[in-house]
Amino acid sequence: MKSAIRSVTDRIRARSADARSAYLERVERLLGRPRGADRMGCANVAHAFAALPADSRLRVVTERAPNVAIVTAYNDMLSAHQPYEAFPAVIRDEARRHGATAQVAGGVPAMCDGVTQGLPGMELSLFSRDTIAMGTAIALSHDVFDAALMLGICDKIVPGLLIGALHFGHLPTVFVPGGPMSTGLANEAKAKVREQYAQGLVGREELLAAESAAYHGPGTCTFYGTANSNQMLMEAMGLHVPGAAFVHPHAGLREALTREAVRRVLAIATPGELLPIGRLVDERAIVNAMVALLATGGSTNHLIHWVAVARAAGITIDWSDFAALSAEVPLLARVYPNGAADVNQFQAAGGPGYVIGQLLAAGCLHPDVATIAGPGLERYAALPAAAGDGTLAWQPVGESADIAVLRPADSPFSPSGGLKLLQGNLGRAVIKVSAVPADRHVIEAPARVFDDQESLQAAFKAGELDRDLVAVVRFQGPCANGMPELHKLTPPLAVLQGKGFRVALVTDGRMSGASGKVPAAIHVSPEALAGGPLARLRDGDIVRVDADAGTLEARVDAAEWAAREPATITPGQAAANSHDLGRELFAGMRRNVRSAEEGAVTWL
Repeated sequence: MKSAIRSVTDRIRARSADARSAYLERVERLLGRPRGADRMGCANVAHAFAALPADSRLRVVTERAPNVAIVTAYNDMLSAHQPYEAFPAVIRDEARRHGATAQVAGGVPAMCDGVTQGLPGMELSLFSRDTIAMGTAIALSHDVFDAALMLGICDKIVPGLLIGALHFGHLPTVFVPGGPMSTGLANEAKAKVREQYAQGLVGREELLAAESAAYHGPGTCTFYGTANSNQMLMEAMGLHVPGAAFVHPHAGLREALTREAVRRVLAIATPGELLPIGRLVDERAIVNAMVALLATGGSTNHLIHWVAVARAAGITIDWSDFAALSAEVPLLARVYPNGAADVNQFQAAGGPGYVIGQLLAAGCLHPDVATIAGPGLERYAALPAAAGDGTLAWQPVGESADIAVLRPADSPFSPSGGLKLLQGNLGRAVIKVSAVPADRHVIEAPARVFDDQESLQAAFKAGELDRDLVAVVRFQGPCANGMPELHKLTPPLAVLQGKGFRVALVTDGRMSGASGKVPAAIHVSPEALAGGPLARLRDGDIVRVDADAGTLEARVDAAEWAAREPATITPGQAAANSHDLGRELFAGMRRNVRSAEEGAVTWL
């Protein structure tokens, strides 16, 4: 392995030693108990299995057959999750074939950020992750299970399920994906129509036609945002059946992969192969996920989510760890918004198997880790295929089928992962430069300060932003309004950049994986509402966003800066962020949430 990557892992291990040890002690204590149906009272057992067929009740109670929990994020609002409707029946059938039982232990909420983008519902999005974690805990709290299957794909759902599962770290657990939708309108063509709409060159009818052609069927959206980054990270952590991430929902191979997930979870629940998720997800697995994210130009949301995931396993990581790894990890993939290809082209070029194989060969991943498929991450450097008897076989990936999409580690798109940590008198932030033109890595311009994204959009439409500027959108952090994604800002800023202006975004909000070609210093911490320095900025202040030097600074005299009274959120804006459409229910989370760099967790 690269010594620098091993050093980051060692640093994380040392930092986490006490918390990780305490976590593992809890896992081992729970593993030492009698199985659920044996230790519970008769009434408890009767309630737990009352709805099972009689032969299944006999299996689980008398014959002590394994009982698998299914935690599902099924709904048919999310295109990615609609296929999950049929999965429990397949899982129960496969479990029966192996003498086991399976029960849907519970469902968790799953919201679509594409539906809520730019709307009040987006202010619940980040907090939905911890809500999903709590829902997972409630599902598993029946405590009659020997293993668990997690059915979820999209943005906050996989991190939420994973956090919840790690709080039941004694259970062997496998994640079961559903796959992407087929390719529709090209992502670049969709983005072009969005920019034209922002300029008033096309109307709502044309925009809706383009969006509907892009998002058109069951499966995950095909750009490489948070949902598909989730799938890449699950492969790199060894929590999927190898190669399961990007097979279409209705491909024949999909059901075979789901059945294999049942077989694998039963295998790692047997005494000789027992592998609880709390043991599997160690410092090496966390680092492997971080490396895979950086090597593929994945979503910046995971700089928040994986901090929270690691904390759930007693491991402490921060943005300095991401930045240190980014300097060592080559960028191997160009997938929209960091390229023209969609995730189906990524899969056709070699997909996660190719990426993992290249990273292993380059010494960027820990190879000697436990996975649900057996020891060693090399099992994930392969592609699944159906054998003649209906079982699965794995084949070597070979060379990249399209070097415009996937490149080998010795000839990458970039020698580094494209993620930078920014620090300065404006706080700490992150910037993803993998799709930003090299001549835009440094922007120094007057600030135009906004307290919400609607005000920026209004200023753009009024022609007030046709100049070099750093657009600052503050009061968008976890405490202020749940830290919504600000994707609606991408088209107007892209238009300004396209006109030749030097522009950048600075915000304590999120931009996910879709910020693309406009330099964006995001997740600024501490946030403005918590007394962060963005609250001291004024219109006209010169701001420097320097991805090369790793700095984020207001070029203001130090004495003047210190004397400034921080701006405060207006009562009207605070009320708007706190009421209607369910936002009142999340007031406790807004009060208790940690900073973005601490994972925006609400449960510590």
